[in-house]
Amino acid sequence: MSVHLEDYPELLEDLGGHAVEVLESAWQEAVRSFSSTGLKNYYMEGARALHALGKGTEPVAAFIQESPVVARELGEDAVMDLIESVIKLSSKTSGAVISLVIATSPVASRRLADPTLFKGYLRLLDNLVAQVPRGVRPMLEHLDPLLTHLTLGGLRRWALWGAKVHGRDFKAQTAYFGLETPESRSVFQNERRGTLFVDVQRRINMYLRALWARDFFLRPTSGDFESREGMRPFIDGFTLYVPDAYDDGFGIGGLQIYRATAAHGAAHLVHSRSPMPADDPGGLTGLLVGLFEDARVEALALAAFPGLRQLWLPMHVTGPEDGDGTTALLGRTARALLDPDYEDPHPFVQRARARFDDAAADLTRHGLAWDLAHQLAPAFPTDEPFSTRHHHIPVLYRDDNRYLWTLGEQDDVDLIRLWERPQVRRNVTLMEMVNGLDVPFAGDDAQEIWTLSTEFFCDEEDISLNEKEGKPPVSAPFHYPEWDYQMQLERPHWCTLLERRPRTGDPAEIDAVAQRHKPLISRLKYLIEAMQPQGVQRYRRQPDGDELDLNAVVESLVDLRMGRQPDTRVHIRTERKVRDLSVLVLIDLSESTNDKVRGTDSTVLDLAREATALLAGALAKIGDPFAIHGFDSDGRHDVEYYRFKDFDAPYDDTVKARLAGMTGQMSTRMGAAIRHAGEHLRRQPSRRKLLLIVTDGEPADTDVRDPQYLRQDAKHAVEEVAKHGVYSFCMSLDPHADDYVERIFGARRYMVVDHVARLPETLPMLYAGLTR
Repeated sequence: MSVHLEDYPELLEDLGGHAVEVLESAWQEAVRSFSSTGLKNYYMEGARALHALGKGTEPVAAFIQESPVVARELGEDAVMDLIESVIKLSSKTSGAVISLVIATSPVASRRLADPTLFKGYLRLLDNLVAQVPRGVRPMLEHLDPLLTHLTLGGLRRWALWGAKVHGRDFKAQTAYFGLETPESRSVFQNERRGTLFVDVQRRINMYLRALWARDFFLRPTSGDFESREGMRPFIDGFTLYVPDAYDDGFGIGGLQIYRATAAHGAAHLVHSRSPMPADDPGGLTGLLVGLFEDARVEALALAAFPGLRQLWLPMHVTGPEDGDGTTALLGRTARALLDPDYEDPHPFVQRARARFDDAAADLTRHGLAWDLAHQLAPAFPTDEPFSTRHHHIPVLYRDDNRYLWTLGEQDDVDLIRLWERPQVRRNVTLMEMVNGLDVPFAGDDAQEIWTLSTEFFCDEEDISLNEKEGKPPVSAPFHYPEWDYQMQLERPHWCTLLERRPRTGDPAEIDAVAQRHKPLISRLKYLIEAMQPQGVQRYRRQPDGDELDLNAVVESLVDLRMGRQPDTRVHIRTERKVRDLSVLVLIDLSESTNDKVRGTDSTVLDLAREATALLAGALAKIGDPFAIHGFDSDGRHDVEYYRFKDFDAPYDDTVKARLAGMTGQMSTRMGAAIRHAGEHLRRQPSRRKLLLIVTDGEPADTDVRDPQYLRQDAKHAVEEVAKHGVYSFCMSLDPHADDYVERIFGARRYMVVDHVARLPETLPMLYAGLTR
């Protein structure tokens, strides 16, 4: 079943202009993240339900933008949980808080990495809104650093401590949940854990796959908001559940503990394939069954991978010095069954080892652990009443063995819906497209989407399929952080940037510009080539080099004969000089560029286009790799980015037509555009990288009222790209730019053009000066 935006005319009409634009920009990502049923029932109906709350368009826009990330990370059911939670919160808090809950849901989904934990996180928010309404917003604003260092249980304990202490003090709530008070930071530090599962999950999965050449399902669990003491791994169905964090212990790190836990659980899943002969006998006998089954599957795993012994042994620390209590004796027995070099004087430990060694040839029999446990249970010495509450096997990485008694009884095994394959995107050749294309005009939810490197033209028609369909391609969304100067933190994945296809115009307009300024282009080419000499350069009188400088050698010998100190610089060094520079011209395409320049009939955009064309004409003759891009924005959800010319593209009529089709619209969210341009420059092999920004005003956007916010973000973006060797320079056409442009780009990294009409001459000369 195909789902298209056109199927919801009433919803599109209700949502209004901005939300519809956000929906159109996010539609491609939603199609890739949801099934066809989920796209209709969760995504579209979820947007409709949020719109019906009457909390404004921002919650709806945030849901449209962020819910595909949640669906991709946790599944579609997590999106339904989010919708239900937000609807429940709508009667208790403001639309701004609801928007923030939705906007930060991708952070929670990535850091928690489990639908159950995500649902527990939503319950925590509902609880906090009721107890500390003023604390929820600052907590959400700091959610990324909180969940980077805390588990869900740790976050709950930190939050509930603040709610208990500051339940009636609104000002103190804001300070505590904003991590501004010493007590808040102290509790936060106390709840920090060593290694979080979400940070090592991918590595653990790869580790298990390298061992057994198959995938295992691992999911994190929380101490469910209580003390984490006694938290044990367990296996349910075909999934291994591990604690959401491990502290370092036994002189080893949390990552190694995770590896040991995962390897032991995987050994159970591989070798414990049949249920026990009878139900769990409980008590000591049931615990011994688990102990011998642990030893059996580990022995089978060690037969294939002997190195696992070095992984497991450091966590067997119980010895004779720990006494003869029930828990200690169980730990000593477990250690003896794993470590052949371990010596223990206790008779039960020795007897258990002897019985297990005698059964070495029978390890593949699934009932072996049952038989050994029933044989040895009567001989287990105990002077205290046995209790499963107080007695256990003291080995950290081992699971609680509930799997042994539920094996084969699971009726709720998760089924993989094989009939709903994920969407596949492929780059194919022309012949593959011709011979294999079944449905050339399929919808966005097709099982496969094929892409050609060139246009595909219809039979007997001078028109491509893209042009015939009338739908310009939309890139996958790029998510970038944004710097909040008030919090002094980055808002992760805050802005969404889409690369859009530029409109085309008449390339003759650009040719006319080049013809009109032909002397200027020739002069610029001459200046740049003169300032950057190329070829082999020889430098005389050098302290080291490739050959001797005979004149300097003779002078040094004369000095020696005269008793003077000779000059040791007697070499010639040869260097090959080449231009090693890439430049990206980034043009502000906001609505204000459509204003007429005083005293002329040209707009600011016309002059910027003309200046860029002149610079491009000169660079094309010189041979410097260059790109021409542009940007505008309509809120943080829709930053539009246009690539008029890429580094590897020739400066031909296609590029000229795109330059001629430039238009100005919307606003100037500069930080996201700088970050994206920096990513393009980073991929260039050149040693020097120049980002030249041409703008007619300060950073601004429709969803930001604080004038300092986007200025500070742009400054932070400039600093970020500078770490990767990108030198940023701004040419501002705003006569009042001196008030802010230096704070963004730094001293001597900007130019304010007071006479905009002279921009076509100024920009090429500026480039010549920057590339000396």
